[in-house]
Amino acid sequence: MTNLIEELKWRGLLQDIIPGTEEQLSKEMTTAYIGFDPTANSLHIGNLVPVILLMHLQKCGHKPIALVGGATGMVGDPSGKSAERNMLPLETIQQNINAQRKQLEQFLNFDPALPNCAEIVNNFDWFQHISFLDFIRDIGKYITVNYMMSKDSVQNRLESGMSFTEFSYQLVQGYDFYYLNQHKNVKMQMGGSDQWGNIVTGTELIRKKSGNEVYAFTAPLLKKSDGSKFGKSESGNVWIDRNKTSPYKFYQFWRKAVDEDAERYIKVFTFLPQQEIESLIATHREATHLCVLQKRLARELTIMVHGEQDYEFALNASDILFSENTADTLKNLSEAELLDVMDGVPTFEVAKELLTEGMNLISLLADTQIFKSKGEARKMVQSGGVRLNKNKVMDVDYVVRTEDLLNQK
Repeated sequence: MTNLIEELKWRGLLQDIIPGTEEQLSKEMTTAYIGFDPTANSLHIGNLVPVILLMHLQKCGHKPIALVGGATGMVGDPSGKSAERNMLPLETIQQNINAQRKQLEQFLNFDPALPNCAEIVNNFDWFQHISFLDFIRDIGKYITVNYMMSKDSVQNRLESGMSFTEFSYQLVQGYDFYYLNQHKNVKMQMGGSDQWGNIVTGTELIRKKSGNEVYAFTAPLLKKSDGSKFGKSESGNVWIDRNKTSPYKFYQFWRKAVDEDAERYIKVFTFLPQQEIESLIATHREATHLCVLQKRLARELTIMVHGEQDYEFALNASDILFSENTADTLKNLSEAELLDVMDGVPTFEVAKELLTEGMNLISLLADTQIFKSKGEARKMVQSGGVRLNKNKVMDVDYVVRTEDLLNQK
């Protein structure tokens, strides 16, 4: 059985750990869980770190459980937040859970024939039957207010104000760990380092209420080398859902990583062995302009999330602006894909009616201000400097019609 803790250490995926955790993992197949917040109808690449932790856990022979917070999502985790979040209606939370569940199923093995098959649980299933009075009587008495106040997630919010709803979050999450320990034999919780306070509240509750030994560790929160938040592009979050972030833009996010970030990401987000990664980094440093590391990183992640076919498309689409032979590729693009590929390229609009009647190319180039005058446009066409759908046009009398539209719309 591969040593999970050693594997995570060299990958930069280990920060806090409860003593005895490594020994527990070496002793027997261990069931561990991570919670996911259902505040959106898709996971984003920031969520990939806990997903990767669960994948490593299963690859090392242990049993992963993904908890989707149908109940805790109604409360809102204050960890790392400067203000209280908007409360989502139960219907929206359930829709988000269903979407995230489908995504989690593509990363973990849920085959019931496996002794360490993955499971997905929803904490609303047990919280919906617990009354407020029962909870504060049976659970609240085990954790002191002083203990809860000492947590960073509380301390960081005291000046700006914190509702009782958010204050109670760590106790609610702590009960998740207790419940899973009692009913699923879960002996370990994992998460991001911002969850450490919530996690140890769970271990404290279990110790006091049942006396069971449980364990935990966290992974550091990722930031870009410039200090900005990981997981965001210029247009916002980078999502797993292809309808929120296209496979092409997903590929481009990793492809554009700066060298320092790429060296960290290749360890964190891929399952390539240590020797191969060290070889890739050494090769990259010898010729950084070839972007060997970024290309391999983008390949591994795009295939893992979207599949081989979408990777091939992203790879080919990336060359559209610069390759000589891409006319056929352009014709096969949907409107959304074409807009993704051309993101950032200057654009202009032409009424379709003009193309139905036909419009002289020189007039089109001048009227849309691509060139300042018809004379300049004519010279560029004659010198071979104009292409239509990547095909060189040298006929100054060429008429652009609807037939030239890529998708005929």
